[in-house]
Amino acid sequence: MIRRAPARTLAPAHEKALFRAVERLEFEGLAAKIGKHAGQPAQKLFSSLPGPAAAVLNRAIEKAILKSLDLAIKSLDPDDRKKPMPRLTAAFTGITGGLSGLAGFAGLPVELPVTTLLMLRSIAAIARHMGEDLSTMEARLACVEVFAFGGYAGGKGEVEIGYYASRALLGKLAGQVSNALLERGVAAAAAPAATTAAAAPATAAFAGEVTARFSATVWERAAASAAPLIGAIGGASLNVIFANHFNGIAWSHFTIRRLERIYGEEFIRHNYARLSVERRLLANKGKA
Repeated sequence: MIRRAPARTLAPAHEKALFRAVERLEFEGLAAKIGKHAGQPAQKLFSSLPGPAAAVLNRAIEKAILKSLDLAIKSLDPDDRKKPMPRLTAAFTGITGGLSGLAGFAGLPVELPVTTLLMLRSIAAIARHMGEDLSTMEARLACVEVFAFGGYAGGKGEVEIGYYASRALLGKLAGQVSNALLERGVAAAAAPAATTAAAAPATAAFAGEVTARFSATVWERAAASAAPLIGAIGGASLNVIFANHFNGIAWSHFTIRRLERIYGEEFIRHNYARLSVERRLLANKGKA
C-alpha cells in the first residue's frame, strides 16, 4: 500500500530526474541492451553459455566484489574533485573487453575484476558530483551497492521488489559493516578485503549480498561473451554497454539519494512508487 505523500510536489526538473532514475532502475535491464546490440534475443545468447564455466565465473565475480569493497574501505579519495567522466571509463573498459574478447569467454574471469574496479572509480566520481561525502563509510559502501542494482525488476509485481527493497537490505548490512570496522579500528580497515570479510561477519554478509545480485548481471554479460566469434571488437562493445549500464545505475542511485536530502526519504520513496506505476502503465499501453 502506497502512503499518502505530503501536500507538496517535486520541482519539474527533479520529477524528470526521478522518472529517469525509475526507468533505469526498474525497466532497463542489461540483457535487453545486449540483445539489441547483438541483433538477437538475449535468451538465444544465454543458451550458448558453457555450463562447466559456472564455478570459474562465480569465483571471478566474488573476487571482483571483494576487491571493490577493499578499495571502497581503504582508498576512495574523498578530496578528489574530478568531474565524472563516464565515457572515458567506458572507453577503458572497452579496451579491457577487447583484450579479453580475443580469448572469448575464457578471458572474462581475468578481465572482470579489472573492469569492476574501473567502474567503481567512475561510480565514486558520480557520487561526489551528486554531493556524497566519501569521507564517510556509508557513502563509500553506497558506491559498492550500485553493483547490486543492475537487474531488471519491471513487471514482476509490487514496486517493493525493486530498488527500495534491495536498498533497505543492503543499507542494513552496510550499517553493520560500518559498525564492525569502527569497532576494529584502523587496522581492520587497512586489511585486505578477504581478510576483513573473514574477520567481520557483517562485511562478509554485505559482500555476499552484493555478489549474489551482481552475478545475475554478469551472467548476462558472460552469455554474450560466449557467443561464437564474439572476438575483440565484440568484447569491447559489450564492455562499453556493461560500463554504461552501471554508470547509468550510479547516476540514478545517487540522484535519488540527493533528492532524499532535499525532500526527505519518505517523500521521494512515495514519488518513486508513483512514477514506477505510471511508467508501467505507459509500457502496457504501448503493447496494447
